[in-house]
Amino acid sequence: MTTNQEQDYTKRFDFGVWRKIVGFVKPYKKYVLRLALVMICVGGIDVIFPLMTRYAIDHFILKGTVEGIWGFAAIYLLLIFLQAFNVRQLALNAGKIETGMVYDIRHRGFDKLQQLSFSYYDKTPVGWMMARMTSDVQRLGDTIAWGLVDLVWGFTMMVGISIVMCFINIKLALISLSVVPLLAIISVYFQQKILTSQRKVRKINSKITGAFNEGISGAKTTKVLVREKENLNEFKELTLDMYTSSVQAAIYSAIYLPVVLTLGSIGTGLALWQGGNGVMLQSISYGTLVIFVSYTIQFFEPVRDLARIFSELQSSQASAERIMTLIETEPEIVDSKEVFETYGDVFSPKKENWPDIKGNISFKDVSFLYKSGEKVLENFSLDINAGQSIALVGETGSGKSTIVNLICRFYEPTKGEILVDGVNYKERSQAWLQSNLGYVLQTPHLFSGTVGDNIRYGKLDAIKEDIINAAKMVNSHEFIMKLEKGYDTEVGEGGNRLSTGEKQLISFARAILADPRIFILDEATSSVDTETEKIIQDAIQKVLKGRTSFIIAHRLSTIRSSDRILVINGGKIIEDGNHNELMKQKGHYHRLYTNQFIEEKEIELLGKKAK
Repeated sequence: MTTNQEQDYTKRFDFGVWRKIVGFVKPYKKYVLRLALVMICVGGIDVIFPLMTRYAIDHFILKGTVEGIWGFAAIYLLLIFLQAFNVRQLALNAGKIETGMVYDIRHRGFDKLQQLSFSYYDKTPVGWMMARMTSDVQRLGDTIAWGLVDLVWGFTMMVGISIVMCFINIKLALISLSVVPLLAIISVYFQQKILTSQRKVRKINSKITGAFNEGISGAKTTKVLVREKENLNEFKELTLDMYTSSVQAAIYSAIYLPVVLTLGSIGTGLALWQGGNGVMLQSISYGTLVIFVSYTIQFFEPVRDLARIFSELQSSQASAERIMTLIETEPEIVDSKEVFETYGDVFSPKKENWPDIKGNISFKDVSFLYKSGEKVLENFSLDINAGQSIALVGETGSGKSTIVNLICRFYEPTKGEILVDGVNYKERSQAWLQSNLGYVLQTPHLFSGTVGDNIRYGKLDAIKEDIINAAKMVNSHEFIMKLEKGYDTEVGEGGNRLSTGEKQLISFARAILADPRIFILDEATSSVDTETEKIIQDAIQKVLKGRTSFIIAHRLSTIRSSDRILVINGGKIIEDGNHNELMKQKGHYHRLYTNQFIEEKEIELLGKKAK
């Protein structure tokens, strides 16, 4: 399998992506409208304050009177209280938009991850998915909620200031704002540079998250192989790339903001120059000069904020693109519309329409190749009767796991068809088939929680008695009762408080609890000791009785009692029969079994001598 590479994005500013993101804002429309209204009020009041200053200068200071000052003070205090109320409202509404939107996007993303086919997980590192669902989503939520605050406030301020300035003195207003066109041209240039850098930063961030995940999950292997130094060096290279790209993005932002400040200062200087001449010529009042200086400073304050927001939007677009790529990824395996209408899906199953599974399985001229182009099966045919136990034997890469994955419909044939009880399984829902599967992996995975919780995971409505019966059926009840709290014992993250054999027995109980008609054992005994293997083998005899089962096993002693043993080589069946029949043929299976038997006996004898 090839590793999925981070997609490269080339658009300057993709309005299409933002239109899709706006869809997540719609449920919070009332908060958005409230927030916009509040910010218009905030901006409007900020525009009024300099007018109040102008009035105070021209009517109180220059005239040397306090007549009407109490009314002026009352209005000023009222504006302050209104502004305080507005600030509280903006924090409440922006917070609701941010938290709600982040929750919805993560919910949608997690829902999509449940739907995606196995092939997506084959090629996509866990760290990349984690980066999308955590830091990318949070960045997007912050930018939209709080960016909306500054955007509405900024535009309100700029429009309000422009109107008031033009109303007071249009000539002075045009001179003061003459730097705005140049500012717009410079902004377009810098935003493109910042976007390119931020995309690179987010891409490297995914790789770093992936490296963290691999470093933590593979800590034991790292210790055993003494790879701490090499891992640290590899991680240093990633963080150095992150540092370089982040510095580059910061440099563009750092240059851009001073440019905005400089142009703002030029605008203020022009207002002082022309306004000062006007005061000296007595064509404008001193209060008017003060308000123009104040307004030019205030005008470029939201410009600076808008510059910052647009910088954040560039970074957030990189996040938005990655999130939407995940959400819009289509599963490779989907049920047809007709199948969905009849049988439903995992999230809304129509179990009343589900036919019972007997367990007859047929491969009809099946061919399969992975997306990478690797061909595994070609014109493969096989008929299996309900209740048969089938063992698959062969070297690594021979096609054993592919056959099993096709039966489970984790993948679908690229050619030919697979029948379950005489019907092409594409004519039934995935939920119907997979709810009748029991699957025990080579490396068992337990979830955080108790032993009982993990067994119940196979059937959420199971009662305590069902859980105990399942555990007894697979010979795990005895060891569970020896644990500190029995079935209420915490297993730890990934089951790290239990041995591999204990985890395997619990995963076995979990699989059998759902009473599946088709059972898959994929190297289920390869990672356990000989004593646990005997316990599992005994459990297999009881559990698989009457069920169609497939056993992939490296230890051939595990499959001696199977009804049929299929020796797979190069995606083809080269031998087919039970243990005794294949041993009589003295072919490939005979050679494998004999060599393994001799090796096991040698190990056993050496062990006895060592004692």
